[in-house]
Amino acid sequence: MPEGRGQHRLRNWIIAGIVVVVVLAVGGPFVYIHFIEGPAPAKLTLPGDETSTTSGSTAGTATKGSAEQVNGTWNVGAGSIVGYRVGEVLIGQNSTAVGRTEKVWGSLTIGGEAVTKGSFTVNMSSVTSDQSERNAQFDGRIMDVSTYPTAQFVVTKPISLGAGLEPGTVKHYPATGRLTMHGVTKPISFNVSMELEGNGAYVLAEVPIVFADWDISNPSVGGFVTTQNSGTLEVLLHLVRGAGNPASTGATQSNGGSFGGPVTVPSTTVPPLTVPRT
Repeated sequence: MPEGRGQHRLRNWIIAGIVVVVVLAVGGPFVYIHFIEGPAPAKLTLPGDETSTTSGSTAGTATKGSAEQVNGTWNVGAGSIVGYRVGEVLIGQNSTAVGRTEKVWGSLTIGGEAVTKGSFTVNMSSVTSDQSERNAQFDGRIMDVSTYPTAQFVVTKPISLGAGLEPGTVKHYPATGRLTMHGVTKPISFNVSMELEGNGAYVLAEVPIVFADWDISNPSVGGFVTTQNSGTLEVLLHLVRGAGNPASTGATQSNGGSFGGPVTVPSTTVPPLTVPRT
């Protein structure tokens, strides 16, 4: 009988151990994602979204922008943000990976009620998320930023703006261009939203990206973290009349030299998500 009780206790301990393992395997990622890592940053928005303006409507007594207000060269200025958004699964728990940078520069030209040309470049080695391990994967295996430090989009077809933008009103337009990323150049088309605000203008876009189309390795890490085979390129440009952001072609060390390999960035807070009114 004593021997039977011992076997019973052993069986109970084994069952308890299995339960603990299962709880840790399922509950551990849940706790990490929902209580430690926290929710993913919200999507980027235009200033007009805060007042619920829509295409074709006006905010208050705003008047249509004149040709003098709109025509000419607009440079990418402070407050511009470019990044990625990708769905992840961490041992059965869904989460969203978001990485961003403010190191973007370029310009567009407007004339005759249309965007006639435009070119924008992003310093890919400066893109960071809130996880240093994710940043290391992005900089190295996934995007190889030491070899491909920048990405660029060039407008290849005029974007008709119609009869004029109205300050405080969001309007939507189809855009066509050429995107170079990870050493691959492909034509793409997507929708953009634009708004005049104060002395500047804002352009917002969400561009779907299939990783294989750009020879980008799937971000999945073994059986621990798996991702979808596509993601979203998030863009919010603040365009100004004066001097814009300086070009930043790649990461440099504090002594001025170039990094010799992938850049590992410590855990940081992603850039602000909303643009203040001016």
